[in-house]
Amino acid sequence: MHEDDLKSQLTIARNEINNLRQQVRNLQHVQRKDIETINRLLQDFRCEGCASKNKGVKDKAAGEKETQEHQRERAQEQGQGHSQGQSNCNPGGLGHGEDLAHFRPIGVIRTAFPEKRAVPRQSIVGSRLRGIIQLNDGVFTNPEHSLEGLGDFSHLWLIYHFHRNNAHPKAKVAPPRLGGERVGVFSTRSPHRPCPIGLSLVEIEKIENATISFFGTDMVDGTPVLDIKPYIPYYDAPSLSVDSGRSSAGPHENSLDFYDSRQEPDGEESDLELYGAAGFSGNSGVGGDAVLPPPSAVRVPNWVVASHRLSVTFNEHAEAQLKELQVEKQCIVDILEADPRSVYLRTKYGSQIFTFQLREVTVTCKFDDKAASVTVVQVRRNENVQVTGLDGDPRSA
Repeated sequence: MHEDDLKSQLTIARNEINNLRQQVRNLQHVQRKDIETINRLLQDFRCEGCASKNKGVKDKAAGEKETQEHQRERAQEQGQGHSQGQSNCNPGGLGHGEDLAHFRPIGVIRTAFPEKRAVPRQSIVGSRLRGIIQLNDGVFTNPEHSLEGLGDFSHLWLIYHFHRNNAHPKAKVAPPRLGGERVGVFSTRSPHRPCPIGLSLVEIEKIENATISFFGTDMVDGTPVLDIKPYIPYYDAPSLSVDSGRSSAGPHENSLDFYDSRQEPDGEESDLELYGAAGFSGNSGVGGDAVLPPPSAVRVPNWVVASHRLSVTFNEHAEAQLKELQVEKQCIVDILEADPRSVYLRTKYGSQIFTFQLREVTVTCKFDDKAASVTVVQVRRNENVQVTGLDGDPRSA
């Protein structure tokens, strides 16, 4: 091997070692946080029997205390009427607890990402990556019956649980596109939410028995599914909705990419066809003077629609590995051009080596933040890693 190639490989190895060291430090930090959380839970833990027994003791004590207070009030207020004493009591001694909702997963999602690292932030970024929804038989005796008719739709909404998010939710978060600036969590798509529920629009590939194959992966492997709903453009795309009480305002001129990702699939009705189906026409109404109501205004912040695409290149070594391992190149490009790094990694460790797993391979790349580019330097097969196989056409990695 040429001396320059050896030096280049040595540099890559050193950078990877430094990157692994940083990952170990991050994992140690996460471990300490998890231990603290577990300790708090153990301190506050009460089994159901203990909790009900403790509640019964508290209720009994509260009842005795209330009875004693009533007796004192009645003794003090004899001859003055009872209404004042009754108005000051707390009927039943009930407190106001926090309401909890419990949901039972209906299945699990299998994807190409065994870890959270480099998982696309939106399903449109992972539009070439195949995922599989496997319904379990604990909800329905015949789960395949629940999918009858879904194959007539091209897309569906996936509602799922961010089960790998253990961090305490915060009211303000820092979206990657804002470069460290914080905004309210409910103005973002951040997975770190008070109720860790995810929502993704994916394309249906095929449905077989109790299994759905789809394109548009932006979730980690093993994600629990909470619900599945068909995507209907007329109801789900605001730019197609009718609102005669509001004036029309077109989308921002720089937001074409954003709206292109939400356009109806080929074969769906056009705007005019949808309005016609809803009963609107240019000559309808009293006296024939009614006009077609405009679509309602759709508005998003500039930072959401601003383009942040990186230039992605592969060195000769990585190109050769792609061919040898038969990995779809465009899948890697889609992930990297959207910059999968967190704000923390980008600001503190900018222009550094970055690695992530994509099913059976590990991708190593080098970012150049000044040039807004990233170079893939190595694609190697994982060792001793078992990953669920997602067989299919070239769109899947």
